Amino acid sequence: MQKFFLILFAFILNCNIIAQKSNDIKIYKAEDAIAGASRLELYLSDLQNKNVGIVANQTSIFNGTHLIDTLLSEGITIKKIFTPEHGFRGTADEGAVINNGIDEKTQLPIISLYGNNKKPSQEQLKDIDIIVFDLQDVGVRFYTYISTMTYVMEAAAENNIPIIVLDRPNPNGFYVDGPVLEKENASFVGLHQVPVVYGLTIGEYAMMVNGELWLKDSLQCDLKVVPLGNYDRNAIYELPVKPSPNLPNWESVYLYPSLCFFEGTIVSVGRGTETPFQLYGHPLMKEEYTFTPKQSEGRKAPLLCNQVCHGELLIDYAHNYNLNKNELKLTWLINAYNQLKDNDKFFNNFLVKLTGTKTLEEQIKSGLNEEEIRKSWEPKLKEYKKIRKKYLVY
Repeated sequence: MQKFFLILFAFILNCNIIAQKSNDIKIYKAEDAIAGASRLELYLSDLQNKNVGIVANQTSIFNGTHLIDTLLSEGITIKKIFTPEHGFRGTADEGAVINNGIDEKTQLPIISLYGNNKKPSQEQLKDIDIIVFDLQDVGVRFYTYISTMTYVMEAAAENNIPIIVLDRPNPNGFYVDGPVLEKENASFVGLHQVPVVYGLTIGEYAMMVNGELWLKDSLQCDLKVVPLGNYDRNAIYELPVKPSPNLPNWESVYLYPSLCFFEGTIVSVGRGTETPFQLYGHPLMKEEYTFTPKQSEGRKAPLLCNQVCHGELLIDYAHNYNLNKNELKLTWLINAYNQLKDNDKFFNNFLVKLTGTKTLEEQIKSGLNEEEIRKSWEPKLKEYKKIRKKYLVY
């Protein structure tokens, strides 16, 4: 009889594993998809004999060459480079002031679209005939590249300048999840009423912003999206260049939607370590695993700098992606809160900007579990998915 139950248990366990693997998420190199930037035949003619402005950074590459170098070699006239948070080389701290400058290699002027100048001005666009936008996004609402794109689209509409968005893979494009932003909580880390993980490529997102009249005064821009080739939405994409200093690998990008909520708390997500956004912790937590944040590139003053933090390393969780549910995880945030809730400053005001709602903090403080919180997201997620469906290209 004992042997029978052991066999039955093994059978049930195997069935559960098979069921969990039913999503069958794959992991690819980003190069396995054909980036919009590399499909020159679809947009090069639009740029010929035009003065071009390019929104770009260190991710704007294909076949190992930067887009700007490729276009210049094709005889395209580039007048200005516009660059987002983290700068043209992608090495600046999050939130750091990015100054205008000159690209040493091409001697082209670089205009920062971060800080006080988030949208290109009429003066900055006066000699531009067409704009090309090529940034690698990570598919998360509070990652600011989609906000930069929105403001560039808005400026393009106001100045009657066409814009071409060169599409790239969304490494978190295989699911949709999280609280939907409430309009009154809009900011540069969340402009639109979409969930944290919105399940669109940056090109599809541009189409949604334009199609839903989300630009200022319900404007629409003259938008062209150059699509990806060979793109599989049901996949994790390992990016060839880190999109920002603290997202160094696919594991950090995969965990980022869940761990970034800690940026609205007293808990470290490993900025100033070798594994940012792959762990979390605090000096007063009880876990055995420890790490110590230090000053580093992209984080000159990390939270809890030089303090030994106890917490969890989550790289193994990421490596088990085929066994995980395709969802934003609240387990770690709730765990940290339950250990540190005696600190009445556990949450800070930034959490509302990240979550897009005041409700999540209230739910956690009231003791709701993850399942109960997730259930409260369902009605707005259902509404969003109807909108999203209209703009799915792949």
